[in-house]
Amino acid sequence: MDCIFEPFVTTKASRQGMGLGLSIVHTVITRMGGRVIAGNNPDKGASFTIQLPLI
Repeated sequence: MDCIFEPFVTTKASRQGMGLGLSIVHTVITRMGGRVIAGNNPDKGASFTIQLPLI
């Protein structure tokens, strides 16, 4: 899971996505001073938590 926030990383077959979604989310959130936490539950799939600072 180390590379999931890198651009163009995807597990889908070709022509089914560019692999940019998580990269864009990660960039926007970190520029806002927050962070994105990825988790993996083998029975339910991936989970993501977004934390943003209070203003």
